[in-house]
Order: sequence, then C-alpha cells, then structure tokens
Amino acid sequence: MGKTQTLGGRAGYNFLNSSTSPQLTALGGMNLSAFTKDGSVAVYNPALMRPFMNSQLSAAFGFMQAGTKSFQLSQILYHSTSFTSFSGMIQYFNYGSIPSTDASGNITGSIKPAEYAIQIGASRKYMERWHYGIHLKFIGSSLGQYRSGALAADIGVCYADSANGVQAGVLVKNMGFQVKKYLENVTEELPFDLQMGVTYKFAEAPLQISLTGHHLHQFDIRYNDTVYNNANDIIAGNTKAFSLDNIFRHFVVSAQLLLENKIEITAAYNHLRRRELNIYDASNGLNGFSMGAGLILEDFQLRYSRAYFQSNSPINQLGIHLLLSRYF
Repeated sequence: MGKTQTLGGRAGYNFLNSSTSPQLTALGGMNLSAFTKDGSVAVYNPALMRPFMNSQLSAAFGFMQAGTKSFQLSQILYHSTSFTSFSGMIQYFNYGSIPSTDASGNITGSIKPAEYAIQIGASRKYMERWHYGIHLKFIGSSLGQYRSGALAADIGVCYADSANGVQAGVLVKNMGFQVKKYLENVTEELPFDLQMGVTYKFAEAPLQISLTGHHLHQFDIRYNDTVYNNANDIIAGNTKAFSLDNIFRHFVVSAQLLLENKIEITAAYNHLRRRELNIYDASNGLNGFSMGAGLILEDFQLRYSRAYFQSNSPINQLGIHLLLSRYF
C-alpha cells in the first residue's frame, strides 16, 4: 500500500480542502483560532467547540462556477454530565451535469459527479485554558462509474486566554486511508495538512486579527506544473524554494470587526490561492481575497461570504444558524 496522505494537488478527495462554512470562507478558507459563536467554524477545528454552542444547528449553501453547489449541515450538543461537546456534520458537493464521451469524443450521455463527508466529533476542556478534540469522518466519492470511500480523522488542540484576547490552535487534518478504491490497483492519498494559527482580540477595539499557517510539514508547496515552472524559471537546480513568496504561501491573514456585538465584518487574504490561480498577462483583480458579513443575534445568525478565485470569479455562500434550545 502506498502513502495515505499528501499535499494538495496530488491527492484524492481535495474537496475536503474547500470551505463550506460562510464565515470560514470569509476568513480565507481556513482558521482554527478565531473567537467565534459560529458552530460551523468550530466543526472545522473540534477544539473550538464550546458549551455555549449547545444545540446550535448550522446550514450553509454555496454557489460556484459551472453549476457546482455545496451544502453543509452541522449540529453541536453539549453533555453537561461528561463535560463534553459533541458534533455531527454532513458536507456535500454536487458538480452538476457533465457530458460523457467515448474515445472519439462522441457524447454518449451525462454524469453527475458528487462527493461527501459524514463527520462526528467530540471536544473537552483541560484545566482552565486548554481545549482538545477529535473528528472521525467517512468520505465518499462518486465520479461517474468510478466510486471510492475513505476513513479519516482530525485532531485539534487550542489554548484560549480570553482575558488577554489571545487564542492559538494546532490542527492535524485528514489522517486516514482509503477503504474503497476507484481502481483496484491504485490507492489514492488523502489531502493531509498540519496547521497552526493564532488570533489576537483587541481590548480597546471591536477587532480581532488572525494568522493561520498551513502545510507546515513541508516547506515547498508550489504546484508542480511544467507550464508554470517554465514561466517562472523553476528548473532543476534553480527552484527558488526558499523565497519569501514560498514562505507567504503557507499563511492566511484575516481580520474581523464586530459592531455593536451584532454585525460582523470579515476580510482575509490567502496568498497560496492567489499565486496558484492567477492568470499571467491578465488582470487578476481580487484573486485570493475573501470577505463576509454576519448578523449575530442571541438565538439566530445569518452569514454571507464572497471569495475570489481565477479570472476574478467569485463564489458566494449563505449560512443560517439556529440555537434550537430557544425554540424547543
């Protein structure tokens, strides 16, 4: 059996790297340390689950290019006897309808590829400031006649010092293996990632800023594409791996402004996304940037995000959060 986890671009199930939570998308696609009341971010890093999220139900919808749609449904419950938060989540991607052809290019019908993950998690507090948690998930993929499945786990640890406005976290994502292969003799690897992040919340201003590092287990994470390499003078012996550009590709920077404790404004920049999706000799506009807004009430949240990808093409996501204990 080959390796079971790898870098992005060289693994199966890469939809796991796509955010289906509006606030997480607005934060640049990843964040494991933000101070938040949003349970859909907490199910990204199990160590962010808190007792006040008990009974929060989150539903989010994403609209992308070429008819691709995403959906996320998550629920968090706190069990006071065991002092443990539990979560469940379904993440689903529908890639629309794609024509299928024979070897000569003749259209023979259409396929409707889709991928999904079903996840359960648990989180507990240790001493006063430490939190830890784990996710277990089953991953499924249906690409026409090819189907596969995998099992994976995420483990997160968080240090929260709310008095000083500091929260930091470590997350190990997508540790696992394939249980059903697309092809009998070909093992797909999982998109493994090691992430670390820190958030600082200002005491004198309704603002918090976050720095999130990803793919920290390997320095050079540039996509190995021949055309790109030739355009950027990346050849054997001249890879420029230790450049500032390659360092910045590991980080996402974000900021959130909370107005009157009810309106949240978010903006972020993902350097890896901009560098990999820019089109050369073209105007790339806001590629790599994302933004969002949220209405946060005591028992209801409404969130919207917009993230920019190749050719300045954005994706839009909408999320609704209900605190079910207020209604039932």
